[in-house]
Amino acid sequence: MTFSITRRGALAGIAAMTVARPAFATSGPVDILELFTSQGCSSCPAADRLMGTYAGDRSVIALSYNVDYWDYLGWKDTLAMHAFTERQYAYSRMRGDNRVYTPQTVINGAEHAVGSDRGAIESARRQTRHKLGDIQPDLSLGADASALTVSIGSGRGGPATLLVAAVASHVDVAIGRGENAGRKVTYHNVVRRLVTAGNWAGQEVHLSVDRTTLGRDADMAAAFLQSGDAARPGPILAAATLSLPA
Repeated sequence: MTFSITRRGALAGIAAMTVARPAFATSGPVDILELFTSQGCSSCPAADRLMGTYAGDRSVIALSYNVDYWDYLGWKDTLAMHAFTERQYAYSRMRGDNRVYTPQTVINGAEHAVGSDRGAIESARRQTRHKLGDIQPDLSLGADASALTVSIGSGRGGPATLLVAAVASHVDVAIGRGENAGRKVTYHNVVRRLVTAGNWAGQEVHLSVDRTTLGRDADMAAAFLQSGDAARPGPILAAATLSLPA
């Protein structure tokens, strides 16, 4: 089964994959929105709701990362991973502004905005899309019960790192303590783990990722090609998502 979204709107079929239902692709660019949120942040539920609207927008790949630095306020975030906190800090170092806060949305790996501010997010989408121009390669995904297959076309913009995220499309959490005590919050496109799958230097690449690496608590995968590496993440050059077959 193949369900692919690419920045340049092209669907590249992956050989030897069995299509279980029709594939589709969007036309035009796809923007990557990464929301850094926390169950212990009283300002975050508005951003979490906004991410729900972006999750249904095919011009966007929206991802939520729960961070752990608010856990000391009295509620341990049930979705948080310290690796996501480290990713947020790495972005701030790369930008040089040391701006780390929740809710924060990073747009296309290059700009940031308050996660509940749709106007600022849309402005950043336009700015980063203009800067990226037409350098992005095609990227497509395929999957079966045992493996995820990623194909990247040749292009400019490397070197870059291929990251694969295991994503739960929605998770409901009843929060018992802290700033959101008594609230039930729905988190959309929750990243459950983030795996480095390979590198790209402008050449055509075909990679396979074992499904066990992604775990069993996700129903979707997202792959994105990002300039730099984990310590110095730069602009995201291409991305795709797919629904994971059972």
